[in-house]
Amino acid sequence: MRKLTIMRWFLVVTALVTSIFTTSVIAATPWQQVKQPVAGAPQSIGGFSNGCIIGAQALSLNGSGYQVMRPQQLRYFGHPNLLAFIHRLTKTTQSHGLGNVLIGDMGMPAGGRFATGHASHQSGLDVDIWLQLPTERWSAVKLSNPKPVDLVAGNGKQVVDRLWQPQLAELIKLAANDKDVTRIFVNPAIKQKLCQSAGTDRTWLRKVRPWFGHRAHIHVRLHCPPDSRECEEQAAIPAGDGCGTELASWLQAPAKLPSAKPKPPQIPEPPATCKSLITNNFKSE
Repeated sequence: MRKLTIMRWFLVVTALVTSIFTTSVIAATPWQQVKQPVAGAPQSIGGFSNGCIIGAQALSLNGSGYQVMRPQQLRYFGHPNLLAFIHRLTKTTQSHGLGNVLIGDMGMPAGGRFATGHASHQSGLDVDIWLQLPTERWSAVKLSNPKPVDLVAGNGKQVVDRLWQPQLAELIKLAANDKDVTRIFVNPAIKQKLCQSAGTDRTWLRKVRPWFGHRAHIHVRLHCPPDSRECEEQAAIPAGDGCGTELASWLQAPAKLPSAKPKPPQIPEPPATCKSLITNNFKSE
């Protein structure tokens, strides 16, 4: 247990170092220059944290039951399966009277690595959904500069009860029960809250995975589409609801953080298809 806990906190240190180097290491990414999807049959290529997409589609910015935040960043593109998931989810949340769903970052027009903010979201199969369900639709000004609500206490061990709403648990459960969803990343404290309030129907909790950050949003990830032959699926999720020793290892702070300084993150070589896509179609000016 102690070894697992130290590993968890080592990830925190690594994440901090990553943020320091983000601008210098990732700023040169050519994917930021791509303004339109690559034409062709939809194909998610490579891994969620090292890939791209052909045939991405743009999510309508003001659909029924949801709104897209920060549209000026052009991060509302994805595989058609991702758009279909969002439409299924928001149709259901509407029928349940849960309020408007706030869609955060999806992917860029051709996927690939962001200049800032994410290591994943590269193959058109990831979407951030904010943990707010406003009953009134937001103005364009508010959508362009939205304010997150941090639901986790300062010690990282529990949610802030006055900010938590049962509707948020229902939103996460609805997303987890979708047939195309493989994982939903949440803060460990939010996972703990879900474990405590889930009742007897707990099968959906297996997909809800603890990860640092994610204090104001959930990160939903879909399975690789069957016809995306170059898409790299993640390993299977462990059995069980994840509410026992696994979750405890995320919540238990070690007595001492690792003393060794992690090396700056190394940007992996993109898949050959993605490299060819950039080289042949989107040469920098």
